[in-house]
Amino acid sequence: MTQEEKYTLAKWAMQHALDNGADDVGIIISESKSSNVDVREQKIDTLKEAIQSSMSVRLFVDNKYSVHRTNRLEQKELAHFIEQAIAGTKYLSPDPFRSLPDPALYYKGEERDLSTVDPSYDQLDPKTKVDLAFQVEKEVYQKDDRIISVTASYSDHTSSRLMLTSNGFEGETSNSSFSLYASVSVDGGDARPSEGWSERAIFFDQLKKTEVGTTALDRALKKIGQKKIASGKYDMLVENLSIPRLFSPLISALNGYSIQQKNSFLIDKLGQKVASPKLTLTDDPFLQRGLGSHLFDGEGLAAKKRMVFNQGVLETYFIDTYYAKKLETEPTTGETSNLIFEQGDKNLEALIKGMKKGILVTGFNGGNTNGSTGDFSYGIDGFLIENGEIVQPVSEMNISGNMKDLWVSLAEVGNDPNLNSSWQTPSMVFEGVDFSGS
Repeated sequence: MTQEEKYTLAKWAMQHALDNGADDVGIIISESKSSNVDVREQKIDTLKEAIQSSMSVRLFVDNKYSVHRTNRLEQKELAHFIEQAIAGTKYLSPDPFRSLPDPALYYKGEERDLSTVDPSYDQLDPKTKVDLAFQVEKEVYQKDDRIISVTASYSDHTSSRLMLTSNGFEGETSNSSFSLYASVSVDGGDARPSEGWSERAIFFDQLKKTEVGTTALDRALKKIGQKKIASGKYDMLVENLSIPRLFSPLISALNGYSIQQKNSFLIDKLGQKVASPKLTLTDDPFLQRGLGSHLFDGEGLAAKKRMVFNQGVLETYFIDTYYAKKLETEPTTGETSNLIFEQGDKNLEALIKGMKKGILVTGFNGGNTNGSTGDFSYGIDGFLIENGEIVQPVSEMNISGNMKDLWVSLAEVGNDPNLNSSWQTPSMVFEGVDFSGS
């Protein structure tokens, strides 16, 4: 469909819902394209392409709320679909906190190019995609006698979304991404360690297309000889790729749902110091070519650049309209965009050099965090560091403690943000973490 056709259909669907008993309506028309190529043993293992279109209808009927989705977008079928959805919604229990956002908080259509979509997406031919997957595999295929298996992948995705509400919002978004990935497992004697590596970019010409396979192989080989070490307190250096496992409980604790449900260890902490002064974090939706950039969120609320932590002081929560009403506060947004950390002046190698004795964590295996208390326990993979040198791969160890204490113990932040994610996490050093054999 053209943009004009999508707007026409969305406005018709919205009006049809209002004419048939809805008090308020939100309409989203989404379109997406994707392709994926997996290769193994110099053969194509998977080849997929998909094109999808759908409409999501949010209904507010007599203080009752429901969401319905269909990929059948002919008006005759949509009419029946919407009528049945409204009839079904009337059987639900009332929820007085459900409503569309305050129109004053909506994105108003200001022009701002965030460069979130590659206009040449459709010009990329299938042969190029297949060749790239084989190229990743070729980097490591039969390059080492210890290799057991190699899987290499290419994938891409583009999507667009048009959103309208009956109280005045109109907006469009579009995104694209391209990825390469390799997974390698090796013979380590008693174990078969495996590792992966990926590269990702919004624009195809910015996608790093080399050293994906060789990096995965190198990381897998370094795991050979993993073993437990003595339990105790160690300084912990966490690689940038693994920081999200420790950081996601912190972000979850800032979510309106967690706060309202009393499942957050950061309730009533706004304006208070809850982490080390080394933690300064900004949520920046306006980052050019950012993987999380947007002008409005999933409700239509205008995006804003926000300080989340300022030298350890908590500055904001992530609260959507529904939970803002329940908590009797103002909504911010229910989702993160690009999380940008204030960086230090050392890369991972320099951080390793600066450690007298500690553990470099490169991966987490299982475990959990108690959202209400912050208590956590995780299995880890990594390396023992002594006098600034990696001396032994480590596995079958656990870390445990409390998230509040952990983030207070943050001692250093690296200058190596992971640009393959909207959470641009750098490597970090935490002091005095409890490690134990599993």
